[in-house]
Amino acid sequence: MPTQTQRTYDVKPLFAEPYFRMNIADAITPKQQDIIRKLPMITNQVNRISEELYLFDRPEMKSIKKAVHEALDVYAREVMGISQRLEVTQSWSLINPPGVGMHGHTHSNSIISGSLYYTEMPDPPGNMIFERYNHYRALELLVDEGKNNIYNAPRNAIIPKQGDLILFSSGLQHYVEENRTQQDRFSIAFNTFVRGTIGSFRDVSELKL
Repeated sequence: MPTQTQRTYDVKPLFAEPYFRMNIADAITPKQQDIIRKLPMITNQVNRISEELYLFDRPEMKSIKKAVHEALDVYAREVMGISQRLEVTQSWSLINPPGVGMHGHTHSNSIISGSLYYTEMPDPPGNMIFERYNHYRALELLVDEGKNNIYNAPRNAIIPKQGDLILFSSGLQHYVEENRTQQDRFSIAFNTFVRGTIGSFRDVSELKL
């Protein structure tokens, strides 16, 4: 019986989907934490969302807004490789009470979205889960145990800690695990859009934003 030929092969990524983490705890004061935690909140399906939806526009949030925009400048320049600026549009606070997570969703009318863990986190913190797919799949092939890698993983988890700023593509499906502690889980979320000129004047595709 002939033996099977052992041929070499190569696997390389075509594209990658990044997430960005920077700790900005030094830009957040105890007074700011207290203000955010005491904001009026309303029901947001299962968790709680602030009535204030332009949180970073408040004068008291100046140092946080500055740190967030500095991180966005790094992301635009070093990760996206673009000359345009990323600027925060809406920003809001969230509370996940005990036993509550956050449903899977994406962010509309935004390019890069962010989560900021501005105050102490429960333990465990309630991981942020990113999913590869955000649409119905007619065919689903389960990955064999121990065979997960960057090419086939259906989801990935980020474990947040106090002061972490997480940036990610707004089109990525994501959700938050159930809060399995007796403490509230606090965070801030925000969206962004580009500012500057995109397209080409000569190709009549120029757009000034």
